[in-house]
Amino acid sequence: MRLKISHKTTYTYDKPVYYALQQIRLTPRTADGQKVLNWTSTFTGGERQVSFEDQFRNPVDLVLMAGTEKLEIVSEGEVEVEDRNGVVGMGKGLMPLWVFMPKTAATSPGPQLRKLVKPFEKQVAEDQLATMHRLSEAIGEAVEYTVGATTSATTAEEAVVAGKGVCQDHAHVMITAARLLGRPARYVSGYLLMEGVTEQDATHAWCEIFIERLGWVGFDVSNAVCPDDRYVRVAVGRDYADAAPVHGLRQGDAQEELCVSLQVQQ
Repeated sequence: MRLKISHKTTYTYDKPVYYALQQIRLTPRTADGQKVLNWTSTFTGGERQVSFEDQFRNPVDLVLMAGTEKLEIVSEGEVEVEDRNGVVGMGKGLMPLWVFMPKTAATSPGPQLRKLVKPFEKQVAEDQLATMHRLSEAIGEAVEYTVGATTSATTAEEAVVAGKGVCQDHAHVMITAARLLGRPARYVSGYLLMEGVTEQDATHAWCEIFIERLGWVGFDVSNAVCPDDRYVRVAVGRDYADAAPVHGLRQGDAQEELCVSLQVQQ
């Protein structure tokens, strides 16, 4: 399937920003299951300093703001995606599997998450893939999809305790649970073609688990599916912090307002 994507992100400030340096991860790359046909990113109110691939092979643009009150990021292009039933494969990343095993600040398990995982401890030795499917279903039942119930700083344990969250939380909970079961797991940010929805206000997130003999397999807990040809992978990492669309630092006390406009269509 060929998907057309137009993503506009605007940061507005109540006074000129003295200095800000932002890492932009909004460029998908050609990889197993997807081919980038064309893609451009433009920055108004900021200047691209350098473009590079980070340690996870995510394309990154480093953008500098100095003395401006507005930063507008427009990323758009076309990507051809293949339906592989969620199977990404062994991959060609620079990071060894053990990098995706340790806990992070967002994926540190607590009592409630450990309790959720307990019933799957014996099952995973018998069938890793089937266990991960059942685990995904259990997480979807335990953490209801609820917009506004969490923030980007909410941890996996906090989401389970609250019983509410969004796609980012579902991904963090699934990652944490899979690691407790001895499987490497990573966070994925990207785009999703939603049926009957043209205008979206945020990117999507899911996770990938490394299954023996299959490689990386995607799980979208929020939609109870494995990613298909409606999904475009943009960035991966150990958790949201590694794959955030925009991440950086800013000096000064200017108040920030964010506006996102996103279209994904055939």
